[in-house]
Amino acid sequence: MARPPALKLAEVLAELRMSPSAFYRLRARGQAPRMIKLPNGELRCRRADLDEWWEACERDTPEWP
Repeated sequence: MARPPALKLAEVLAELRMSPSAFYRLRARGQAPRMIKLPNGELRCRRADLDEWWEACERDTPEWP
C-alpha cells in the first residue's frame, strides 16, 4: 500500500497561517509539529503528525469564557 504524501513546509505554513520565521522559532523550542528532514535539506510533515500537533494545541488551550 502506498504511503500518503508528506506535506511540504510551504503547505504546512499555509495551513497554519504562520510565517516561516515564527515556525522556525517554534521548531527551535521543540514546539513545532514533527518534521522529517530529507537528504536534500527540505522539510516534510506527515498529515498525521500535523493533525496530532494541532489537537495537542487545542487541548492545551484554555476554554474561551
